[in-house]
Amino acid sequence: MELTRADFEKIDMRVGTILEATEFPDARNAAYKLLIDFGPLGIKKSSAQITLRYSLNDLVGKQVIAVVNVPHKQIGKFMSVCLVLGVVGNDNEVVLLKPDQQSQNGDRIL
Repeated sequence: MELTRADFEKIDMRVGTILEATEFPDARNAAYKLLIDFGPLGIKKSSAQITLRYSLNDLVGKQVIAVVNVPHKQIGKFMSVCLVLGVVGNDNEVVLLKPDQQSQNGDRIL
């Protein structure tokens, strides 16, 4: 299925900085809980299956790209409210998408 330009423009992708990353032992698949600062959009929570390539210490302060207008997803007792984007390789390891230069939290991706 091909998206129209109008469909694509409904996807709200933004830059955010990870403030906090913690273990998520209740997740069905290995994941971390992330707290991400999106500037004027506020601080949002996300669950991310990125444990194979990233340690908790690697993540704090890292800028990421996320979709901020996805439906909220209840994962155990945790509510994920944005979707962090990454590249999924053949080995199912995820490489996070990020700006190649420091950007303002909340900046929109076009």
